[in-house]
Formats: sequence, structure tokens, C-alpha cells
Amino acid sequence: MRTLNFENTTILITGASSGIGKEFAIQLAREGANLILTARTHSDLKKLADELESRHTNIWVIAIPADLSESNGARTLFEKTSDLGFSVDYLINNAGFGRFCQFPEKDFETYHRMIMLNINSLVELTHLYLPFMRKNNIGGIINVASTASFQPLPYQAVYGASKAFVLSFSEALTGELLDTDLRVMALCPGATESRFMDTANADTSNMKLARPSEVVSSELKAFSQGRMLKISGTANYLTSLIPRMVSRKTVVKIVSNMFKESISSKPE
Repeated sequence: MRTLNFENTTILITGASSGIGKEFAIQLAREGANLILTARTHSDLKKLADELESRHTNIWVIAIPADLSESNGARTLFEKTSDLGFSVDYLINNAGFGRFCQFPEKDFETYHRMIMLNINSLVELTHLYLPFMRKNNIGGIINVASTASFQPLPYQAVYGASKAFVLSFSEALTGELLDTDLRVMALCPGATESRFMDTANADTSNMKLARPSEVVSSELKAFSQGRMLKISGTANYLTSLIPRMVSRKTVVKIVSNMFKESISSKPE
């Protein structure tokens, strides 16, 4: 498989205002890629876009605010990029959120938005942008899944299920594209320094959080190598193997005990 060169390509990154998404933007700008950044907060996106264009004068960066948890969010974003004349070579589906809580404690609207963002928008954006990539037989997709993809997640039930979907979907797409030069990779990070944990109402006092820069640099290396799955960090990789070694009920008990105490006592 050919070596990747991101220079002069156009890359769309969702959830680009912070954490892993922001780090993807920083590192890909350094590689000479032109960037379309999207998230809900326009001010953060615009600030990042201006900083990257100032630092790298050989690229352009555009910020398009969008709420991908809305039913028409993905289609609206696609239409905006099309109206501006942009063709997307690489798509990074990074946007997503979770909640640490007992399942009945959150209103259904929260779970509906979670499913719309973590699953529906990811699938729809892939469906919208993949035909151009396939026509030109170039480019690819990175879907940000999670170490949550490998087992049920008590106290993050909907989030864990959504990330299991992302992993399965990504691997299935890889199988459909074996006769092309396109790449699809699922990135499975563990707990990472970002706004995600605050939004998720998580107590991180006993968690070791990875740095986004390390997660993204290892991911881009794996993507260039043609990998379809990257689990970030040795400890996370070993943890992902546990469901293969013990019964599923035992796995559920282990994960339940791990996360029961991770629900923050701070008011949301």
C-alpha cells in the first residue's frame, strides 16, 4: 500500500475545536493539508483556523460551525462544503460525547442526541463523502471509536454501544474497499485529556489520561501503514483482550466495578 502524503489534500475534521479533533488539525496542518474544521462553537474553530493559517502559510483552513446531533446537521455540512466548491479527500469523524451515569437517570433527549452524533452523523457523512473518494480511488476515513468498543460499558451504556457500532461499521467498510486504494481506520483511544470528560460528568481523579498529541501521532502513523484498527496505548491494547479471556458476564462485572465510582459528584 502506498505511503500517504497529506500535502495539498483537503481534510474534513469533525469535533475539531478541542481534544483529539484539535490535535488532528494541528498535526495535519504541519503535514501541509488544507483543512475544513467543524464543531458547534464557531469562536473556538475560528481561533484555531486563524492560528493554523498564520503558522503554516502554505495551507488554507476554513471553519464551518455545525451541530451534527441535529437530524439535518450532516446534510447541511455537506451542502455547505459543496456550495463552497470543496472536495474532501480525507474525512475524520471525531465528534462525539458520552455520559457517566446510571442509564435511567438521564432524559431520553440526551441519549437521542448521543446516538445522532456518535452514530447517525458519522454514517451519513461517510455516505455523503465516500463516493468522491471512491470515484478518484484516493483518500480515506478515520472514525474515532474508543476502547469502549470492545465490551459493554455499565454506567456509559449508550456511549459504549455507540462506539461498538463505530468499530464494526469501520471494519465492514474496510472489507468493501479491499479492491481500492482507499483506507478506513477505527481509532480506539482510552481516557484522553479533553473536554470530553467534563462533558461526560466523569471523575478523572483516578484515571491516567493520555495526551492528545500522542494519540494522534500514533494514529496517523498506523493509518499510513494501512492499519484498519489502532488501539492507542499498550495498556489499552491489553485491556481490549480481556473479553477474549473470560466470560462476558465476568467482563460486565469487571467494567461495572471500574466505572461505578467514576461518576462525578459535581452537579452538571
